[in-house]
Amino acid sequence: MSIRATVACVIEHNGRFLMVEEQRGGPSTVFNQPAGHIEPGEGPIAAILREVTEETAWRVRLTGYLGLYVFITPEGLTFHSHGFIAEPTEFMNTLLDPDILATHWLTSDEIKALDDQRRLRSPLVRARISAAREKRTYPLSVIHENTANH
Repeated sequence: MSIRATVACVIEHNGRFLMVEEQRGGPSTVFNQPAGHIEPGEGPIAAILREVTEETAWRVRLTGYLGLYVFITPEGLTFHSHGFIAEPTEFMNTLLDPDILATHWLTSDEIKALDDQRRLRSPLVRARISAAREKRTYPLSVIHENTANH
């Protein structure tokens, strides 16, 4: 079984967090930070900038790295998820990824209520928000992308 490399981004503005709403085949929609898989030939920083724009139509400025979150699903799938924090810089007003039903700027209380209803995509959603709010971050320079092959 392979490990899935993913990225996710906590984006906060005026006390609200940018969340995406997705239909994942269950009875209710689920909510997540902008997130997705790292594509071949791409590093985590390039991947998160692409995913945020595709899923939210926002451009962002990355301000920190939350770290690597290892998550194993009940089905036994292993995800290595790179967490980032960012601030919004420009709304592009472009079409969203077809998997995204809507985007929402939600308060911490609204996100907690969604968690209580089991409508967050994974437990990592709240974990990343907590780390961002507690400023448990690392500089982006801990990630080395596009290093020369020797």
